[in-house]
Amino acid sequence: MASSSGNSSSCTKIQSSGSEGDLQVVTMDERKNKRKQSNRESARRSRMRKRDHLEDLRKQVSELRKENREIMATIDMTTQHYLKTEAENCVLRAQMGELNQRFQSLNDIIVDIINTNTSYERDCYYLTSSQNFTNTFCLNQPVFQW
Repeated sequence: MASSSGNSSSCTKIQSSGSEGDLQVVTMDERKNKRKQSNRESARRSRMRKRDHLEDLRKQVSELRKENREIMATIDMTTQHYLKTEAENCVLRAQMGELNQRFQSLNDIIVDIINTNTSYERDCYYLTSSQNFTNTFCLNQPVFQW
C-alpha cells in the first residue's frame, strides 16, 4: 500500500517524534485501510445493485415482449374478423340492392297494370263465395310499399 509523496513525508516527520508519532501513523493507516475497505464494500454493493437492476430490466423486457406478441395476435385476429365481417356486409348490401330493384320492378308492373285499366269495373273483381258473401279485390293499390 503505497502512499503519495506528501503523505510519506508527513509520516516520516511523525515517526521522528517518537512513540506518540508511531501511534498516529498506525491510526492513520487504520483509517486509510478502513476507508479503502468501506469503499470496496460500497463498490461491491453498487455492482450488485447494478446487476440486480439489469436483471430486473431484462425480465421487464421479456414480459413486455410477451405482452406485445399477445397484443399483436389479438390485433391480427380482430383484423381478420373485421375483414370477414366487411366482406359479409358487402354481400348483404349487394343482395339488398338486388331485392330493392326486384321490388321496384314489381311495383312498377303493378302501377302499369293499374294505369292501363280505365274503369273501376275493370280494376275491381268481385269474388262471391258459396254463402253469398261478396269480397272485393281491387288492383289500384300497390302490393309493396316502401
